[in-house]
Amino acid sequence: MVSTKVDLNASRVARVRDLDELAAILFPGNRAHQKLFLIVFVELKWADNQFLTVLEPIADKYGVSRRVLENVRAKMRRLGIIDHVSRFNKRYGYREGWVFSKRFERSLERLAQRVASLRADRNPGREHKDRDSIQYV
Repeated sequence: MVSTKVDLNASRVARVRDLDELAAILFPGNRAHQKLFLIVFVELKWADNQFLTVLEPIADKYGVSRRVLENVRAKMRRLGIIDHVSRFNKRYGYREGWVFSKRFERSLERLAQRVASLRADRNPGREHKDRDSIQYV
C-alpha cells in the first residue's frame, strides 16, 4: 500500500509558491512521484474542461512507469486532489475519466477551522475532557 505521508511543516507550507514546492510537501523524498504528480496536475489543469479520460498515455508520453503512475494516482485520489468520474455521471456528459476534486481543499479548511474552535473553546466543563485526552496519547 502506498504511504500517504505528507510533510505539513508550518514554515514549509507558508513558503509554497509553485507546484514543485507543493509536490515536495505531498511526496517528500521521492522525486519520481513528485515528477508524476506535477505531470498529472499540469496536464489535468490545461486539459479541455479539466477532464482527462485516461492517465496512462500521459505517463507514456513523459516516460514514467505504470507502477509509479498507479502509486501517485492512488495517493492523489486518497488525498482528494483528483477524483474518478463514472460514465454514469450526467455532469461530465456520461464520460468516464479524471477531474480535480475539492475534497483536499475542503478538508484542509475544516481542519484549520477545527483547530481554531478547539483552541478557542475554554468552557469550564471542557478543561476536564481536554486533560483526560492527554492520557490516551
